[in-house]
Order: sequence, then structure tokens, then C-alpha cells
Amino acid sequence: KNKTHQGRVSVVLFVLEMEWLLSTGQDKNFNWLCSESGQQLGTYRTAAWVSGLQFDVETRHAFVGDQSGQVTILKLEQESCSLVTTFKGHTGNVTALCWDPVQRVLFSGSSDHSIIMWDIGGRKGTAIELQGHNDKVQGLCYASHTRQLISCSSDGGIVIWNMDVTRQETPEWLDSDSCQKCEQPFFWNFKQMWDSKKIGLRQHHCRKCGQAVCGKCSSRRSTIPLMGFEFEVRVCDSCHESISDEDRAPTVTFHDSKHSVVYMHYEPTTGNLLTSGADKVIKLWDMSPVVS
Repeated sequence: KNKTHQGRVSVVLFVLEMEWLLSTGQDKNFNWLCSESGQQLGTYRTAAWVSGLQFDVETRHAFVGDQSGQVTILKLEQESCSLVTTFKGHTGNVTALCWDPVQRVLFSGSSDHSIIMWDIGGRKGTAIELQGHNDKVQGLCYASHTRQLISCSSDGGIVIWNMDVTRQETPEWLDSDSCQKCEQPFFWNFKQMWDSKKIGLRQHHCRKCGQAVCGKCSSRRSTIPLMGFEFEVRVCDSCHESISDEDRAPTVTFHDSKHSVVYMHYEPTTGNLLTSGADKVIKLWDMSPVVS
């Protein structure tokens, strides 16, 4: 028996190739120890308690996601570690991580209902957002042989994402004191409101081009699957006209697990998916018809 944490253990990961056991706890410690001897090899103090953990055997990089929404990459050695980088894209805490060592892509799920695909191997800082859940993302698994991502959520949804498509980054939201389409002032732009004798409007943003627009100039809604928006989102009128039916073709399939999923595991050799729910029920799914 080896007690390495003062608080509740949050994630445990066994690395067979290294004979390492990685663990994180609510005491904000990330530890790794030798599974043969039980000897602790090293520890790293995280900024918040860790809720997601993945490891790349080839580079010995540990990916650590925490409750602040941050992902930290650490380079582990036999008895030491070094900080490689940190990045943050979620507005909520990180709830799940999934690493694809072939494409060298990291997926992170969050309580903000979103998934972000981080292109680690491309070294260009590309981050693709995926929106397909109505509640906290609880689990992520990647089927590398078919290039499909499986995600599950507290809303009971299981979503199969086709990642064998060319996806686009969502644009940065632009700042403006007036609508970038009709030039009507926004409500904080007192000078233009006074000069033009017009009432200030509320600011919105087009999800496709990122421009700051008023409600009248962004009255339309559309899915933009290649940008990760599988639900309809606000777009400006000109972008709505530019989106074709082909552009709206979904890149996912939705499935109802009929329970609030808290844990998920996918076994690619059998094609089976296991989900555990808040209802204390474990379900086994044959995913071979949809993951293929």
C-alpha cells in the first residue's frame, strides 16, 4: 500500500511501456511512481486539481488538464520533470482528455459543453472547437483506425465525430463600437448615438466571420459543421447567404444513451463502448455499425 496523495485521487493512468503509474489528486499533486517497486519517482504541483490526464510514450510528454480550464504539458524523466507549455481555450474546467499519438492531436472536453482539438504535432497552434453537446462533456475516446472521435456528456448524448475532414478554426471575435454591417452604434457608444440621434444597439458576433454585428444584421441561424458548430448558431446575413447546403452537411451522428454519462471507455479491438451513468447503471454498446 502506497499513499501518495493527501486528498482524493482524481485520475490514475498506467503506462505499461515505462512501467510507470501516473496519478493526480485533489491535493493538486501530479505524481509518477514505478509500478514494479512502488517507489515514487517524482511529483509536480499543479495550479488546480487535475481532472484529465494523458501520456505520450514516444516523447514522454504528460498532458494534464485541470479545474481552471488549463492544459499543461510536462516532459517526464525518470526522477524529474520540466514544464513544456500551458494553454487554455475553455471557459469551464477540463473534464476529459484524449491523445492521438498517430496524428499527434490532443482533444479536451469541458464543463462549458465544448471540445477543443489541439494540433500539437503541427506546431502552429491550431485549435479547432467542436460544439455538439448541451451539457458537460464527460468522456472522450478516439478510434484512430477510422479517425473518429467519440464523446459523451451529462445530457446523455453520445456523439461520433468524423475527424477525417478538413476542419476550420473559428475566427477571433472583432471589437467595434458600431455594427460592422450597417454602422449603427452599439449602446456604449454615446458619442455616435448623440451625433446620429440613434438608439444604441446590443452587440452580437457572427460565428463564421467574427464581425461585430447588431441583431438586425445577424437575424439568421445556421449550422457550420466544418467549424465545429453542429447546432445552429448566429451568423450575419451575408455569411448566411454564402453557406451552401453542402457546407451544412453534418460531420457527426448523435446517439442517446438514455442516462447521464459520468464515465466512458471504448475498446477498439471489439468495437464495444462502455458507459457508466449517474443512475448507477453500466451499459455496453456495440459501436461497430457506427464506428467504421
